[in-house]
Formats: sequence, C-alpha cells, structure tokens
Amino acid sequence: MSSANTRIAVVGAGRMGRRHIQAVHELGFSLAGLCDLSEAPLQQAATEHRIESGLLFVDYTAMLKSASPDGLIIATTAPSHCELVCQAAATGVNFILCEKPMAPSLAECDRMIEACTRHGVRLAVNHQMRFMELYRRPKRMLESQEYQGLKSMTVVGGNFGLAMNGSHYFEAFRFITAEEPVEVTAWLSDERVPNPRGPQFEDRAGSVRITTSGGHRFYLEAGSDQGHGMQVIYSARNGQILVDELTGTMHASVRLQEHRELPTTRYGMPANSETIILDPVDAVAPSKAVLKALIGGADYPDGKTGRMAVAVLVAAHLSDQASHTPVLVNHELPTGLCFPWA
Repeated sequence: MSSANTRIAVVGAGRMGRRHIQAVHELGFSLAGLCDLSEAPLQQAATEHRIESGLLFVDYTAMLKSASPDGLIIATTAPSHCELVCQAAATGVNFILCEKPMAPSLAECDRMIEACTRHGVRLAVNHQMRFMELYRRPKRMLESQEYQGLKSMTVVGGNFGLAMNGSHYFEAFRFITAEEPVEVTAWLSDERVPNPRGPQFEDRAGSVRITTSGGHRFYLEAGSDQGHGMQVIYSARNGQILVDELTGTMHASVRLQEHRELPTTRYGMPANSETIILDPVDAVAPSKAVLKALIGGADYPDGKTGRMAVAVLVAAHLSDQASHTPVLVNHELPTGLCFPWA
C-alpha cells in the first residue's frame, strides 16, 4: 500500500492530536477522519490543517463506520484509550497508535493488547525515545569500548509529572540498557498540582529509583518544588555524558585510553571532553518516526512497551504508599488499580 493510499483517522483534536495530523500529512498519508467530542477543537484543527467538514466527527462509532480507516491514532486522555482501542480493533483497522500513558490501569493495558492480538491489529504506544538522537547518540557512545557500558542514568528536571513525562524516561532507560525494570522505589511529592486537562486528572511529581537484573540503575528527580530544566546524566565505567534536553546540548567526558583500566576510585583522571549539539526535544518528528515504523511493521514501541511504563508507574505509587519500600515489577502487581492520569 502506497503512502497516499494509507488512510488514517485521528481521535482527539487537542494539541497532541493536531501534531499527529501534521505528522500524517508530512508523511504523505491521507487523513480519513478527525473525531472529538467538542466542536471547538474540531474547528480549530480544521482551520489549522484545512480539513474538509465531511471529515469531522463528534461520534467515534460513526467515524469508524463512515471513514473505514486503515489505521487510527488515539490522542485522547488515558481513561478513554482502552475502549477506543478495543472498538477500533474489532472494526478491522490494521494498526493503532495510542498516546501515552497507555491506560490508567494494567488491566486496561492487558485488554488492549489482547484485543489487538485477537484481531491481528498492530498496536503502538507513542513512546518515541528509540527514534530520537537525544537517546540514540548516548546509547552508541556508552556501548563503545571507550565508555564500557552504562551503569546509571539520572534525570533531573522541573515538575513534569511521572505519567506525562516520567513514563518516557522509563522507556528510554529500557531502550538504552536493553533490560526490563525489576524493582522500583519512589518518593512522591505531597503537593497535588492542578492538571490543565481537567480537575479529574492528577499526575504526581517526585523521585523514582529503578534497577534491572543486570544491575543498571535509574534515578529520576522531578519534585513539585522544582520548576526548571530537563537534564540527563549517563554514567559509565570510564566516562559521563550530560544532555540538556531543552537546548539539545550534550557534554561528554571519557578517560584517556592509558587510564581506562585504573580503578574507579581514580575518578579524576585526565579525559577527552567534547560538546555536541543535538536537535532539542521535538513533538512532531519522533511521532512521525513511530507512525512510520508502525505502518512498516518494524521496531516500534508496542503494547508490551506501553504496559511496561504503566507497570513502573503503578509500582512507584505502591512503593510510596508503603513507606518507600521497593516494589517488584512482576506479575504480582495489582492490575485493577486505576489512577487519575491524563
């Protein structure tokens, strides 16, 4: 099927939905329909992207029946994801790209995965890190003989929410280490920050520690009392890489070759240092990459990836509630707990 013949419908005409429409157009696909429960965002998107009135819907079922899209992009809030995915899978779409967090509970993640598997539908969750040079470049460097592998990844930022942005970093850590998280410990901020998507939604800030079976460590420090920045520090046996994600600036430092076999206690040895300018965070280009990979059927963040990020979120909340006791990310996590994520 050629790009022009691939027909994609979008559900949700908010900010992210309009970015997905842009991605559809830039990839040369056809917009089969746009659905939103509210007329105002529909009209805003129609004006912004010159969408014909016949492609606008306020009824999701009617859009699926009328448009018969090849694929669907779901850019609504998390509580609606499960029903939208399951209904679309049953109608015969070939692929679905769902925004993150995948769902507000593990049970709903499992329903989405099962429905798509049963109907032969490819399901992707919009965790984009594997396509972004902000993460691909450090991964290549860390795997080199110079650095001798990642040991820990530390994220320090402003109050960006564990579900909204923290979940992206959980997937980035899995991508860079090629290992699943095993244990999660968390300290969530007491302050509840009002969510712009509605008073029914809540996304906690705080600190999270993750470990893997291979001993890799992840730390996130994004408390509600922090209001600026988004930086990641990768620490390896022989070097460190610091990335300022808002500016796209990467500072890398690695021991000179003649000092690389010395003990780690010699942490102040002479080093080669460089500053590299990368593309800063962009919301459209990585989404385009996910959509293209999904349609091509190769190396896309699937339902298992999305569920993993939700499992870490669930474990983080349980750890915080249990006086910061480490929680295992395994089959014993309660699947029915539902959280007010947007």
